[in-house]
Amino acid sequence: MLKRMVDNVLVVGAGMTGASVASFLKEDFKQTLKLIMWDKAKGTGGRMSTSRCSKDGKCTVDLGAQYISATPEYLQKHASHYEELMASGLLKPMTAVIEGQKDGTKDIKHYVTPKGVSSLVKHYIQKADPELHLDHHIQKIDIETGSPSKIYVTTQTGSCQAFSALVLTVPVPQILQLQGNIQHLIASQKEVKQNLENVTYSSRFALGLFYQPGVDLNYPWSAKYVTDNSCIRFVSIDNRKRGVESPHIGPSLCVHTSVPFGIQNVEEDKEKVKAVIIEHLKEVLPDLSDPIEVKSQKWRYSQVQNSYTGSPGCVVLSENPPLILAGDAFSHSNFDGCIESAIAVRQALSDLLKSKNS
Repeated sequence: MLKRMVDNVLVVGAGMTGASVASFLKEDFKQTLKLIMWDKAKGTGGRMSTSRCSKDGKCTVDLGAQYISATPEYLQKHASHYEELMASGLLKPMTAVIEGQKDGTKDIKHYVTPKGVSSLVKHYIQKADPELHLDHHIQKIDIETGSPSKIYVTTQTGSCQAFSALVLTVPVPQILQLQGNIQHLIASQKEVKQNLENVTYSSRFALGLFYQPGVDLNYPWSAKYVTDNSCIRFVSIDNRKRGVESPHIGPSLCVHTSVPFGIQNVEEDKEKVKAVIIEHLKEVLPDLSDPIEVKSQKWRYSQVQNSYTGSPGCVVLSENPPLILAGDAFSHSNFDGCIESAIAVRQALSDLLKSKNS
C-alpha cells in the first residue's frame, strides 16, 4: 500500500537540507520509495560548496559556509549527527585563531571540515543514494489531485516528469517565482503566502584565491573579521582554518564581502565585482602574494535574515499529493537549522503517509 501511494519522491536542492532530507527518508522508507534529487547547479553542496583550483585539484577553498557553530542545546539534540560526522573524519573541533570573532555566548562550539564543507553534504547524499540529476533548473510545478494524485515538475529545458511527492528546499524567492498552479495553491493559503513573502536573505560575494605550493601566507591568524573596510567583512586562510596545511599543497584564501556591499552590488556581474574586491583586498592585506587563480561567487541568497514566521522547520503546502517546503528559511541559517528542517520534513511526510493508510 505504502509503495503504491508513494512511488517516487523528488527532492529539489542538493544542499545541506536536501541532502539530510533524502538521507532521513532513505532510513525511514528503505526500498518503499524511489528517491530522486535535482539541483540547478553543476555540483552538490549549495551554500556549503567547496571549490577546486583548476590548476591543482588538491587545492580547495570553501566559498560559502566557513565553519559549523553549535549551541549546547543543538550539540545535545543533534548529538548523533555530530558524533557520526566526527567519527567519519568530516568534522573536528576548530583550533584555529579567528581574529575579531564575536560569539553571543561562550558556550558555542565551533567545528571545521578537513575535507571541505561540501563533504558534509556529500556524506548525506551518499547515505541516501538518490537518483541524482544536476543542471536541472525547475521552472514550473503543477499539482494534479485525484487518484492517483501527481505533481508535474517542468525544467527550463522543457522536460516534464511526474512525481508522487515533492520536497522543495530552494530559497523562498525562487519558490515564489515558479510557474504553474503551485502559485494558485500558495495564493489560496493567505497566511502561508504572507509568511513566504516576508522571508528575506542577505547577499554577498566571495572570492577564492589559490596559491602554488610553498607560498607562505604569513599572518598570525587563520581567519579574520574585517571591520574597517567598506567592501570586505571576512578573510580566511582556508586550509589553515581547516587544519590541513601541507607543504605539498598550495594554500587558499577565502574573502567574503560585507552584507551592505553585497546588497548594493547584487545585480552586478560577479566578474566585474571581482576586480573591485581585489582592490579592497590589497588595502586589507597589502603584502599579499599574487595567486595563480581567482574564483568568484555571488551568493544572492547568502543567509536568512527574516525566517518564516514561527520557524516550523517546514510547511506542508499540499497533503495529497504531498508537497512540502523546507530549508533554513523555515528554521535558521546554519547547519543545525538545516538538520532541524529535515527532521520536520521527515515527521510531516511520515504523518501524511500514516493518515492516508489509516
